[in-house]
Amino acid sequence: MHGHLGMTKVSARWVPRMLTTPQKQQRVECSGAFLDLCNEDKDGVLSRIVTGDKTWVHHYEPESKQDSMQWHKKGTAPPKKLKVSQSAGKLMATVFWDSEGILLIDYQDKGFSITGEYYASILERLKEAIKQKRRGKLTKGVLLLHDNASVHKSRVALAALLKVGFDILNHPPYSPDLASSDYNLFQKMKKELRAKKFTTGDEVKEAVSAYFEDKNKTFFYEGGS
Repeated sequence: MHGHLGMTKVSARWVPRMLTTPQKQQRVECSGAFLDLCNEDKDGVLSRIVTGDKTWVHHYEPESKQDSMQWHKKGTAPPKKLKVSQSAGKLMATVFWDSEGILLIDYQDKGFSITGEYYASILERLKEAIKQKRRGKLTKGVLLLHDNASVHKSRVALAALLKVGFDILNHPPYSPDLASSDYNLFQKMKKELRAKKFTTGDEVKEAVSAYFEDKNKTFFYEGGS
């Protein structure tokens, strides 16, 4: 098989979901529409975009196997690492940001349910945060990029979007690689906080705030890369 046919046996690669043909076409259409906006006025469009999502931040999250890799000489035994579980303490952080930096962070304790009413209240607070931190942004028109979670499409959330006057950028279904919060921002933040121990929720909040405050505008303009 190897020598004569040039074939190699490989295992399947896990993916979150197998996209259907219509979903793939929708992904192409959404990406194309956004490229058209950028071609019209890239800097103008990027300055109007506000994006956000939610993520769990643990009181303690151990280093991943990849993060704990070490260089060692050939033939020597690899280092051992005790497997440690995540701590029970954690906060749900809902973060909104744009090309200049963080606009709003809201925290909720473990067990809190994310509802349409909660998201509607967040949108109203987000509008006030934009008004205070980004003069002129509301006048230009806010382009909100969020995923297709059910709470985002609930009746009360859609009514709140109409009230605050945000326009929605289409987000194709099951496309986490196009959600810059999950794909870049949160991933980088959690890597920085990993293996640090916090005893209270307030310590977690301070660590998250310190992480973002240390980043300049270029970090956010490039998508948290």
